[in-house]
Amino acid sequence: MTVQQQAPTEGVTESGEPLEVWIDQDLCTGDGICAQYAPEVFELDIDGLAYVKSPGDELLQSPGATTPVPLTLLRDVVDSARECPGDCIHVRRVSDRVEVYGPDAEQQ
Repeated sequence: MTVQQQAPTEGVTESGEPLEVWIDQDLCTGDGICAQYAPEVFELDIDGLAYVKSPGDELLQSPGATTPVPLTLLRDVVDSARECPGDCIHVRRVSDRVEVYGPDAEQQ
């Protein structure tokens, strides 16, 4: 059984490392690309800015709020970070808080 055939796991990469994502609203341009790629993870609020959502679909509006990156949506979340015109989407490992995708990642 490959990793992708296993039951969906919240917030882990193919290597099993938990990941989380957050949005810097100060840089968000409100284009909504993230919500188009991964509507299960991102949503535009009434203020026109993007926010992450909890696994229970609750909009997390606190500055720096994070949510797990579901393995089944990892590619969509990474594409969101890469395509974001505001460079405001940050994907990091939970264990050491090192950004692995986004504007502060060393390699993408």
